[in-house]
Amino acid sequence: MGLLPYADRKQNGHRVYSSEQVQGILFLTRLKATGMTIEEMKRYRELSSRGTDAIPEKMSMLEIHKQKIQNEISRLMEVQKIIEYKLDHYHEIIQDPDFNDTGCTPTLK
Repeated sequence: MGLLPYADRKQNGHRVYSSEQVQGILFLTRLKATGMTIEEMKRYRELSSRGTDAIPEKMSMLEIHKQKIQNEISRLMEVQKIIEYKLDHYHEIIQDPDFNDTGCTPTLK
C-alpha cells in the first residue's frame, strides 16, 4: 500500500524499525483513528520524507483535517442533544404518562 516506511530485516526475516519510524507509524495510526483516509495519510507520509521544506504543506493538511474533525464533533454534539432530549422525554412518559401529548420538539437546556 505504500503507507508504512521501508524496514530493514533481521536474518530471521523480522522487520526492524527505527524509533523515528515507530513514532511515524504511531502518528499514522492516530490519523487513521481520526478518520483521515489512507490516501491522505500516504500524502502526509510522502511530505514527511521531504523534510522541513514540507512543513508548511503538512501544517495545511493537518489544519484542514482538524477543521473536518471539529465539524464532525459539532455534528455529533447536535445528535447527542437530540438523543438526550428523546431520553428525557421517554423518562417523563414513563414517570407520568400523558398520552394526549404528541409534541416532540426539543427544548434547549
